[in-house]
Amino acid sequence: MQKEFTVQTHGQGTYEVTRPVCDWVAQTGKDAGLLTLFVRHTSCSLLIQENADAEVQSDLLAFFSRLVPPSNDPSMSYLRHTYEGPDDMPAHIKAAILPVSLTIPVMQGQPVLGTWQGIFLFEHRNAPHGRRIVAHLA
Repeated sequence: MQKEFTVQTHGQGTYEVTRPVCDWVAQTGKDAGLLTLFVRHTSCSLLIQENADAEVQSDLLAFFSRLVPPSNDPSMSYLRHTYEGPDDMPAHIKAAILPVSLTIPVMQGQPVLGTWQGIFLFEHRNAPHGRRIVAHLA
């Protein structure tokens, strides 16, 4: 079983997709299996992260912004792929560091997530995008 989700982003940050993913898994009627999520882009990532405190999400964004600053930052002057904007190559670097796919067990018709775990798309670009996540349940 497969489904494609579209996530509308409006700049860098995390976008929770836990509810639509869990709802789809429940609708499939599959009691047990393995859920794979894959994002079809090179400048965003997927994460399982805490969804109880919004400060976790803002701290993640702040950390990765410091770890990989925009290409117009003097510390990034070695970058060559800069014609798509100062956020583009840093977005590719972040996507190379972070996962673009997740594998989650399914039990009793639901993805097995911890109490405070949520599924997030992590957008690394500044401009709005329609990001596509493919779900495969086997």
